[in-house]
Amino acid sequence: MGLVEDPFDWRLTKDGQLHVARGGRVVTTLRGKAAAALLAKLERTDAEGAQQLLARATGNYKRGNERRG
Repeated sequence: MGLVEDPFDWRLTKDGQLHVARGGRVVTTLRGKAAAALLAKLERTDAEGAQQLLARATGNYKRGNERRG
């Protein structure tokens, strides 16, 4: 299942936490400088680029060494 079929979603809280979710469940929470840096990048990119940034922030992205089934 790829990013198109099951995209990441993000939400910024009042206290500056950035919640990254996928499938309705929060996968990771970023705070402080990390949240601010990712938010700045998200504001400068398109939807596809945002999905890649969110995937990298969660550590849930392909590294190129996966085997095909």
